Amino acid sequence: MSREYGETWVYESLVGGIPGLGISRSLAVALQFVIFEVGVLGLGWYYGTWNAVAAGTVAVLVAAIGSVEMHRLGAKNRLLGTPPEHKRLLFGSSIEIVLGVLAFIALITYLFAWEGTAGPTLIDRLFGSEPPLPVVYLTLLVLWDLTYRIGTSWWSAVVALWRAVHVDLSPDERATVRRLDAENIGFSVIQLALVPFILTEPILLGAVVGHVIAVAVVCGAAILFT
Repeated sequence: MSREYGETWVYESLVGGIPGLGISRSLAVALQFVIFEVGVLGLGWYYGTWNAVAAGTVAVLVAAIGSVEMHRLGAKNRLLGTPPEHKRLLFGSSIEIVLGVLAFIALITYLFAWEGTAGPTLIDRLFGSEPPLPVVYLTLLVLWDLTYRIGTSWWSAVVALWRAVHVDLSPDERATVRRLDAENIGFSVIQLALVPFILTEPILLGAVVGHVIAVAVVCGAAILFT
């Protein structure tokens, strides 16, 4: 089924819009995970940055789960009998990209500019005092992948609350959107797998936990009002 502009996430458009690349969603997510994980393990072995391998693996896994959830949220929302305003707000605005960029820039600013502790920074602990360039490149790529999906999760929660307040749905569709909102909460909870690696970073810890709580509260309100 063809989709018009503004009916998909940017991620979905990239996966489905490359000429000659007719792969399934499952294969796209599998390739995403395998390519990134091979990079994490390979560079960890080559440069001896084993402290970063576990954190990188968890980040890659959370991002892959986020890709699955984006596909599910996108497909299910497109089937809803909601007005065009809802789908335009959810997909056509591309605000998930803006939120992802803001989160990514904030994270990079913190990692490379914040000196709030007297001890070694998170970068020093994971990669050493002189991180190899390929490791830095892959790290930034994985972090962008992760923050983009976190931004999408947050925007989905905001739009879900808007939908709950402004859109009347049939009983069957109300049950569907409640499940989707619950799934979004579930994905945000999965992001807590990152917590063990940032326990000594109170700002990052507060940002991750605060995000999870915010998504849970907003999606919970959407479920209640639907």
